[in-house]
Amino acid sequence: MAIDAPLIQSLTKDSAQDAWNTIVRHAVEIASPPLEVNNAPSEVIKRDREIGLLDYFLASTSWDLWERFDSSIERTSDRLARWWAEPYSAKAVLILDGLSLRELPWLLQGAKERGFALHEVSAYASELPGETNEFAQALGFNSRSQLQNNGGGLAHKLQPTATECVDMPWKDCESLVNSSPNWVFWHHWPDSKVHDGSGAGQGLDTLTRDAAEQLTSDDFWSFVERLATGRRLVITSDHGYAATGYFPDADGEVAQHLKQAFASGRSKKGKGDAGPFVPPVALNIESPHGPHLLAVGRRKWKSQGGYPTLTHGGLSLLEVLSPFVEITK
Repeated sequence: MAIDAPLIQSLTKDSAQDAWNTIVRHAVEIASPPLEVNNAPSEVIKRDREIGLLDYFLASTSWDLWERFDSSIERTSDRLARWWAEPYSAKAVLILDGLSLRELPWLLQGAKERGFALHEVSAYASELPGETNEFAQALGFNSRSQLQNNGGGLAHKLQPTATECVDMPWKDCESLVNSSPNWVFWHHWPDSKVHDGSGAGQGLDTLTRDAAEQLTSDDFWSFVERLATGRRLVITSDHGYAATGYFPDADGEVAQHLKQAFASGRSKKGKGDAGPFVPPVALNIESPHGPHLLAVGRRKWKSQGGYPTLTHGGLSLLEVLSPFVEITK
């Protein structure tokens, strides 16, 4: 999907909220069509590059939209709290840590093939920066690990509920889900794989193959069915990830500045030096988690130990948009 004239006009002339709604809608449309296991790696890369056109437009022409991202798109944490307040008799949330729009087709295909009803398919905003702790805290948890072994407590926004947080095979996860009417289940996958493969080669290919295997497996869907039995279920994530192994190299003063500002990451806590560059390569963003300096768009740079090929925390669409899929059985 090219960025045609009507789309450019919409992004430059509409309000920030309308422009962001258009961007999110286009990103979901690009990411959603069905995938086949045998050609998934090449197709996912193709779609990643299509969404990259929107990233390049934002980074080069409409970077001011990033300063209004947090106020223009509902955050996933707020959407979950609003959804939780709906008068459903029983409900469950499955948070797949680091799940991006790239993996959305497997959820849609699997749900349809296995007889689930789809009620909402959309995307919402991660916290800024797009990190796990920030999302947990936005929901009222101290950290992700607090949810383990029903330790969620009574101070979070998804009351009342049983909670769990593990990195176990899906079959073992299924056995953890008891008859409690409400559940919040946070699984470490695929973020655990993002960081496992972040330092070697083109990690997106490896992760895409793993996602195809995991999200088409009987064990995964048996676990999902266990969560959805008698409950309305949302599958979502805390943040996505950037396939930085495919990003072009920054050079010269830009590369030096980004290396000094971020080392091997994409965000830095506190207000930092964004540099003199126009278009900007970094932006200071004020969020509910305080000021942060975030890398803008799609660039990588040389750093000690090598820059990771998969990471998150900066400002690109596939790391700050989280899929949101609501289903029932």
